[in-house]
Amino acid sequence: MALKEWAVAVDALVQGETILLLRKGGIREEGGRFQVPHREVLLYPTYEHQNPELLKPEYAQITPVASGWHPETVPIAAWAEIDQVLQVTEEEKVERLLPYHIWNQRWVEERLGWKPRQPLYILLVRTYKLSQPHEIPYRPEYGGCRSWIEIATPITVEGATPVLTDTEYQELAQDILSFLA
Repeated sequence: MALKEWAVAVDALVQGETILLLRKGGIREEGGRFQVPHREVLLYPTYEHQNPELLKPEYAQITPVASGWHPETVPIAAWAEIDQVLQVTEEEKVERLLPYHIWNQRWVEERLGWKPRQPLYILLVRTYKLSQPHEIPYRPEYGGCRSWIEIATPITVEGATPVLTDTEYQELAQDILSFLA
C-alpha cells in the first residue's frame, strides 16, 4: 500500500525536514473521509495540485503542472511508519504546528475550510530511505484524488534506513504532541 502525497512533502520527509503530514482526504476517499488503513506504507509522490502559493517560501520553488499531468515514471525512494494519527478541528492548534510542516497559513485555512465538519488529520510519520530507490511506471489507477493506492510493482523495504535517529524523531514527536495537548 502507498500513501499519495505532494512530491515536495515526500522530499521533505525523505530529507528529514519534517515528520508531520496534514490530511483531509481526497474527493474519492472510501467512505467519503480520510482513514488510515495501513500503518506501514510506501511514499508515492504526486505532482497534481502542488501549488507554490500554499507552501512556505523555502518549499515554494516547485513548478506547478497542468491538471491531469503525470510523469511517465514515478520515483519511490522511501517508506514510512505512521506512528500517530490525531484529529484536530481548532485552527489555533493547527497554527501552533506551522514550524513543523511545509505548508503555509493559507493552506491550513483552506484545508480546515474544506469539508468543515470533518477534522484535519495530523500524521506523525517515521520515514525510511529505501536501500535501492525504484522508478515505477505510472498507471492510470494511480491517478485521482485519493490518498491510498496499491502499487503493482513489488518493492522491498528490506535494508531501508531511518532518515532521523530514534532520539531525533522522538524529540520532534514530543514537541508536536505538546502543542496539541
